[in-house]
Amino acid sequence: MATTEIKRSERNQHPPGHELVERAYMRATGAPLIAGNKVRLLRDARENYPAWLEAIKGAERVVHFESYIIHEDEVGREFADALSAKARDGVRVRVIYDWMGAMGKTSSSFWRAMKEAGAEVRCYNPPRFDSPFGWVSRDHRKMIAVDGRIGFVMGLCVGRDWVGRPEKKQEPWRDTGVEVRGPAVADIARSFAQVWRATGGQLPEDELPAQEEIEEQGEVSLRVVASEPQSAEMYRLDQIVAAGARRRLWLTDAYFVGTTPYVQSLRAAARDGVDVRLLVPSSSDIPVISALSRANYRALLEGGVRVFEWNGSMLHAKTAVADSAWARVGSTNLNLASWIGNYELDVAVEDESFAREMEEMYEEDLAHATEIVISERRRVRPTGKPERPHPKRRQRMKGSAGRAAAGAYGIG
Repeated sequence: MATTEIKRSERNQHPPGHELVERAYMRATGAPLIAGNKVRLLRDARENYPAWLEAIKGAERVVHFESYIIHEDEVGREFADALSAKARDGVRVRVIYDWMGAMGKTSSSFWRAMKEAGAEVRCYNPPRFDSPFGWVSRDHRKMIAVDGRIGFVMGLCVGRDWVGRPEKKQEPWRDTGVEVRGPAVADIARSFAQVWRATGGQLPEDELPAQEEIEEQGEVSLRVVASEPQSAEMYRLDQIVAAGARRRLWLTDAYFVGTTPYVQSLRAAARDGVDVRLLVPSSSDIPVISALSRANYRALLEGGVRVFEWNGSMLHAKTAVADSAWARVGSTNLNLASWIGNYELDVAVEDESFAREMEEMYEEDLAHATEIVISERRRVRPTGKPERPHPKRRQRMKGSAGRAAAGAYGIG
């Protein structure tokens, strides 16, 4: 019995410097560590979409739904129908979408049908004559909160891309989300209220439960990091994690364009013996980002960071896991637009069991990826490929235009 008590005491002891780390995390993000939650890792649309729909259909009082893009296809219509049905049943349904994200993806009639069903729909940051450069700020968050009972934070938007198109032999996009139950749902709901206010509305307090009003559901502690334009909360946290990782730091990012300080942080960690890995798409729905991302490869590889490209359809996830103890899932990409320009939403989970699950998922992803290396002839190339790559491939990976664009982006 005494031995058991000693082991439990040792397990609950914080490592040296824990208070300093806790203070640094809090100051960087403004997000407190919230205990008493249950967190479920959701992979791809096959696990995320059914969980979202089940939560919406079970709503009794309120649904907050925020997504950068909702495609007007069969997937988007399924969610629109589910939200409209709850609105007709008397549930308060509120939806936020981004103007740029919806451009060319969703028609006004799509939103009008939801409004006619009783849902309240708001568009973030449409063009304005009095703010010609206002388009730079986007609402890139993806979240759902239902009844103060369950919340979701994810990288996924809503559409067929995430489900796949078998008729076109297109595989589903690879993406990651989490389901949260417990007091942290209060902060997920309040993140929705931030953007609702930015669109000109104010939510009633009865739709925003306090943490202490929500029963604990588990033993997981996490932070809800709700980044706002010009605040750079997630940028500061990513820098701190890169500086503090002791054994490993494994990153997945859809649109990686690292700033010089962040690339140097990753290089410094790798030189200090940390196993730093970066998994990115081999092909992107935004081709210019691939060029900008690859322009960083040489600096990363020469600094000891291992780089992998996903084999298959688009890799859209934004995740990180460090030292089998800390993990992040959400909407923030490792680039300036996400770090500084957008509304973003992530959960930073401080739980060993969840972090190990994230590491297992990462290793499974690497089994479907190709490592990028510097060859004996000092060329950046995928492993298993001929020394002399295809001209277009070589231009995209080492071309001066790509490096110049990446430099301009970093300076900007």
